[in-house]
Amino acid sequence: MDDVIDLGEYGDAFRTDPHPVYAGLRERGPVHRIRPPGSTPDYWSWLVVGHEEVRAALADPRLSKDGRRIGMVFNDEQLIGRHLLGTDPPEHTRLRGLVSRAFTMRRVERLRPRVQEITDGLLDAMLPLGRADLVESLAYPLPITVICELLGVPEMDRAEFRKQSTEVVAPTSPENSYDAVLRLGEYLTELIEDKRRSGPGDDLLGDLIRTTAEDGDRLSPAELRGMAFLLLIAGHETTVNLITNAVHALLTHPDQLAALRADMSLVDSAVEETLRHEGPVANATFRYAAEPLEIAGTPIAQGDPVMIGLTAADRDEARYPDPHRFDIHRDTRGHVAFGHGIHFCVGAPLARLEARTALRSLLERAPALTLDGPPGEWLPGMLIRGLRSLPVRW
Repeated sequence: MDDVIDLGEYGDAFRTDPHPVYAGLRERGPVHRIRPPGSTPDYWSWLVVGHEEVRAALADPRLSKDGRRIGMVFNDEQLIGRHLLGTDPPEHTRLRGLVSRAFTMRRVERLRPRVQEITDGLLDAMLPLGRADLVESLAYPLPITVICELLGVPEMDRAEFRKQSTEVVAPTSPENSYDAVLRLGEYLTELIEDKRRSGPGDDLLGDLIRTTAEDGDRLSPAELRGMAFLLLIAGHETTVNLITNAVHALLTHPDQLAALRADMSLVDSAVEETLRHEGPVANATFRYAAEPLEIAGTPIAQGDPVMIGLTAADRDEARYPDPHRFDIHRDTRGHVAFGHGIHFCVGAPLARLEARTALRSLLERAPALTLDGPPGEWLPGMLIRGLRSLPVRW
């Protein structure tokens, strides 16, 4: 199609810094037909890039997360099970209600001392070395330890789990991504069966196995596996990159780092500005038009795939003045880094807790923190926004 914008033509520049491309698209309008990098020549999707239009699209029930409504079944659903990111009401309402009974704000708040303890232990091991890759030493092990302890995943399994989950969110090939989903499905089936046999413990997965609604409803084995899959992957991959992106932004904006060091009460604001400026999820997972509709005057046909640009929306100059400037004093209200509407991220409170704890503890204990050479490459694909490595010294 002549009107399809091939984002692959921008090459590595788009992977390294997609924001100028999104800004150029916004100048031309809020909705575009695009081909993601690495896609086949006949593949395309709609991409929504304006802040106002993104918030409306995220809450539009005509844009379905359930592929069955347009006759599609996806790999993760076949191999793992149905979960929150692949369902619409009333199924989504039911699943979210059951998960919310176990994954409560009270449970997240109870994790605060443990999150601090894990962070302190990681810094105890890292700081005597004088230099490290922040991803390997802090940004990855903190959230993976927290979510695995929360769900009850044995420590010995975590290295293999990380490898497979990274392949799912930033695939190196369709074949490798399929294999990773398959392996994770097999692993989670065994884990859930082990918990059933030994008696569910007091971890979140045990609670999900036990959880029953007032009407006696509970998660099926496939739904349990799907929820565990979603919580494990979304519960650590995004937070790894939130922590990394926050440290990277501060170290490349010395004035903002100095402002935060002068007033550590701004740490919450620094996390929120990171979410707006370089959030860990670049684009929401696909939605599909369940019926013909219009977005900002652009007709969308039934069955069309729609990608909703979270980072594009959060740098919309119509919503945020001077949007490309990283400013921890900014009013970030209205950012869509965690989504909007019924699919708003269920793990947002935990991600915020971990990022705030990691950032405060790191800056307090490493007053001379600085970059130690160029960062690693940005992850491939249009889903996750994060660096493979971030060398630092102090």
